[in-house]
Amino acid sequence: MMRNVRLRGRIETIAACLSGLLFLLTAIWPDWIERVFEAEPDQGSGALEWVIVGVALCATIVFSLLARAEYRRARALRS
Repeated sequence: MMRNVRLRGRIETIAACLSGLLFLLTAIWPDWIERVFEAEPDQGSGALEWVIVGVALCATIVFSLLARAEYRRARALRS
């Protein structure tokens, strides 16, 4: 089945994994931005972290659905 999956499906799967990791990282360790970049873009309010959590969650859902559709397409072509 993997041979029928286009490069697009593989990229969507990788993007879903990366955005999911960003979501988990920011949800579990919200001040990683301040520690890694040694800057406080939101002056410590935490607003930027919540924006990142929301955007990463939405991206994870969208990329997961796109990858799922691609894998289903590959399965349909196989049958």
